[in-house]
Amino acid sequence: MSTARRVTATDVARRAGTSQSAVSRVFTPGASVSPDLRERVMEAARSLGYRPNAIARSLITRRSRIVAVAMADLGNPFYALVLEALSARLQAEGYQILLFTADPAAPSDPMIEQVMRYQVDAVVLASTGLSSALARECRALGVPVVMFNRMTDDPDLSCVTGDNERGGREVAAFLASGGHRRPAFIAGLEGSSTNRDRERGFVRGLAEAGLAAPPRAAGYYSYEGAAAATRALLREAAPDAIFCANDHMAIACIEVARHELGLSIPGDLSVVGFDDVGPARWRSYDLTSFSQPLGPMVEATVGMLLEFMDDPSLPVRRVVVGGELVLRGSARRPPAPLPCP
Repeated sequence: MSTARRVTATDVARRAGTSQSAVSRVFTPGASVSPDLRERVMEAARSLGYRPNAIARSLITRRSRIVAVAMADLGNPFYALVLEALSARLQAEGYQILLFTADPAAPSDPMIEQVMRYQVDAVVLASTGLSSALARECRALGVPVVMFNRMTDDPDLSCVTGDNERGGREVAAFLASGGHRRPAFIAGLEGSSTNRDRERGFVRGLAEAGLAAPPRAAGYYSYEGAAAATRALLREAAPDAIFCANDHMAIACIEVARHELGLSIPGDLSVVGFDDVGPARWRSYDLTSFSQPLGPMVEATVGMLLEFMDDPSLPVRRVVVGGELVLRGSARRPPAPLPCP
């Protein structure tokens, strides 16, 4: 039984009347190639059924053009949007993503050690962390690492995040201006910087409005956890508003309040989320939420990765991208415009 021979770049070069290196340039994103040469090579490739071999090319260029994306919170709709946006933006630069997932409550280093077994050009950590030791190892290997939607004081890690603390303060100012006097907070993962900063901003904003620190319960960024936290808060603290550390938990909060306890939203209870994911805009929830600026965050992340891949010696960077409070029908509105926090 005979097996058809794989068409090579040499075959294409012979058909197009050019060199193998010219064929390689044509199939390299961003390479300088004349329109005439590009057309001749592409026509030869089409006629022969040629497809570039990415693995073979990586052995020559030492670039796989693969970026690892590590996530530990795929149940959150926000990260599905992140994955889609990162993939599209990296593909526009000629890169593909390799996805790794993990338990959000588990240490991240074992997952990253698995990532580093592959020949990836860079790593994006979304909804997970990284120890200082492994971050230094990645830098020593020339593999850029950027944390997405996480802030860290680690001097070896670059990160891009929304303005979580300011968002929490704006939510507090909004609720206080709307006449709420007993707001509560549903936390995400206790160790995450997003939860820490959102809660810190919320507590600070309430204090600035003359209100006490809110009662709280942890929802662990999950639907089930937030449902349990909502039941506990409504039973024990009788809040008139609940700020949830993300929209995924806010939706669970609304479901429990309405369908288990018969409460009116926002008549009996105002609910505010964070992220402004798609379901927040659905009429069933109509969720007031602090919007994460996903596009600018992804743009900053990919731009940083490209710069670091070109020059691994560049200094660590930390980028904070501002967002805005989007007012909908799940929370009682103030009678007057909000003061600037």
